[in-house]
Amino acid sequence: MKPDVQPNKVVVLSGAGVSAESGLPTFRDSNGLWNTFSWQELASPDGWKRHPEAVLAFYNERRLQAWQAKPNAAHAAIASLEAAYEVVVITQNVDELHERAGSSNVIHLHGQLAYARGTSEMPKRYRIEDAPISMGQLCEEGTQLRPDIVWFGEEIQFFREARMHVATAARVLVVGTSLSVYPAAALLNVARSRAQKVLVTLDVDKWPFGFTFLRGKATQVLPNLAARWLSEAGRVA
Repeated sequence: MKPDVQPNKVVVLSGAGVSAESGLPTFRDSNGLWNTFSWQELASPDGWKRHPEAVLAFYNERRLQAWQAKPNAAHAAIASLEAAYEVVVITQNVDELHERAGSSNVIHLHGQLAYARGTSEMPKRYRIEDAPISMGQLCEEGTQLRPDIVWFGEEIQFFREARMHVATAARVLVVGTSLSVYPAAALLNVARSRAQKVLVTLDVDKWPFGFTFLRGKATQVLPNLAARWLSEAGRVA
């Protein structure tokens, strides 16, 4: 039995395109990081085993960049919806720009740069904000700290919880993602047929059935969309 749709619930699925407008490099597009660096070497358990120093250096740089970046108009527009709706942001991004813009319920499928974790079977997690991780820096259980990032070959986080939120949303907003990263992209399959579904991106070859496609940058499209949804709820943006 499917859970009931919650009429006041908005679920936002966000990807790298949202953070790119704050100056953070993406990973997969034509200018993305994986066209310059090897994900096999820097974002996989095998790469970590072979040369952890290089992996730590790579993510230390990513962490500092993310900390110096500022939320943009798209992040702010998403956060503004909380004035009238229960909003859940499900993001593939590992920065905290959604939280810094004011979003209070953010699910990070691929981890967070602002955290480190140990390397035991049941690792403990530590908030480090913009601080680097060094070789020899251990958790309280005595294992080497690593970025709290989901690498290739590892299971994404909070997937069941994310599915539940999408399945109970009255409005589903997808923004800044190529819809090519699985299993995250599969979350769209559980959106309800009667939900209002919107996809915002610069370009896409095809979009999921039942979604309205709004072409443009997130910073240009989302403020107007959020204002309209707030107006529909009787609130002024």
